[in-house]
Amino acid sequence: MQRRPFLKNTALAGFSILSGRLLRKSSNMLTFGQNEKQYTLDQDWVKATPASLPVKDCHEMVQATQGQILLLTNETKNNIISFEKSGKVLGTSAHNFPGGHGLTLAGEGNDQVIFITDTDLHQVFKTDLNGNTIQTWQCPMDTGLYQDPKQFVPTETTVLPTGEFYVADGYGEQHILHYGIDGLLKNSFGGRGEGDHHLDNAHGICIDNRNGSPTLLITDRTRCCFKRFTLQGEYLEKIELPGACVCRPVIKGDYLYAAVLRSPHMGTNNTGFVIILNKENKVVSVVGGAEAAYNPDGSLQPFYQTIQIFKHPHDVLVDDEENLYVCQWNSGQVYPYKFKPIG
Repeated sequence: MQRRPFLKNTALAGFSILSGRLLRKSSNMLTFGQNEKQYTLDQDWVKATPASLPVKDCHEMVQATQGQILLLTNETKNNIISFEKSGKVLGTSAHNFPGGHGLTLAGEGNDQVIFITDTDLHQVFKTDLNGNTIQTWQCPMDTGLYQDPKQFVPTETTVLPTGEFYVADGYGEQHILHYGIDGLLKNSFGGRGEGDHHLDNAHGICIDNRNGSPTLLITDRTRCCFKRFTLQGEYLEKIELPGACVCRPVIKGDYLYAAVLRSPHMGTNNTGFVIILNKENKVVSVVGGAEAAYNPDGSLQPFYQTIQIFKHPHDVLVDDEENLYVCQWNSGQVYPYKFKPIG
């Protein structure tokens, strides 16, 4: 039987939305997700107010070695916000990223740096943890891949332990650019086009070490899937997630987490959720959406939102205690939500 997008009565019991905010009494009684990845919601995790700490779009989050959580926004009053896990604001920094989008940690301990992509400036930045620029990369015009610097609209990076890194041009020409430890371009692959080795909205990228040899997981958001490539850019496989326009892949332990910006068959707005897969690429939990349903041939039925706890989820952070943080784009300038694991 083919499922239809609908709101399950059991999921909606005791749940309401009032002026864009969840009713506290009801939401505290709800469980989100399924199987081994279930959570309760702490919507008021951040200890701040919009007047004192404005945000526009909360794009991505990471946790530094010393435990602080860093949030990247495109609000130039505070592009980078640092939090304790309790939600206490430790400080704000950086005021020069009007299109701050991708946030990736690299290095260890006191040597940690972050890579920031800016979709308005068409640049990639390596900075310290306060957003002070160390190095900048522009559109690689000398490659012949671009006719105009503004065609380069980078959305994400991922960094190897050696210092080599990859840039996903997810809002631009869809190329994956591989840079060496000297900061010079080594290789490119992907790009627009048909066929599995091409990409459409290559929104996110990460290194996946879960099965021994490192590979690249790259978002193909328009086509509702992740694609796996070798570090040299050779296509390996596709992880199809029908009904899930996934953002960047996030690896924690044996699991892959991803915010789903929208479910296309439900409409373009306010249909997002979070999806969690194990290392066999099986979906084990959907936070804010229907549980995964597999057909007899092993394919998935389309995912859909069941409860509108999210509008447009854009990224997921899993901290060192397995708490889940979800930040959102174009969602009323809300702070990230925190989900605490059950069990």
